[in-house]
Amino acid sequence: MTIDLEGRSSLTDALVIASGRSSRHVTSIAEHLARKLKEAGYGTRPVDGLQGGDWVLVDAGDVIVHIFRPEVRNYYDLEGMWSVEEPKRAAASQ
Repeated sequence: MTIDLEGRSSLTDALVIASGRSSRHVTSIAEHLARKLKEAGYGTRPVDGLQGGDWVLVDAGDVIVHIFRPEVRNYYDLEGMWSVEEPKRAAASQ
């Protein structure tokens, strides 16, 4: 999932949120992404969380990539935190 943050955050223009099946899978995805970014000429990018493998963040500059194990992704719910939808109101309160 990609969340557009342009104009909403001074840190990044977009978040990419992905899941791996296990800690090892999450770590492998992050390492592969960091290697591909370097090969594409973006230099060495900061990667945080590789030791644990529950939630790894790859800072690609204008895009920050979060890679989670599914349970951890559900717990932190970044999609919900950065949602642009208006809160639903009960019909009785309108």
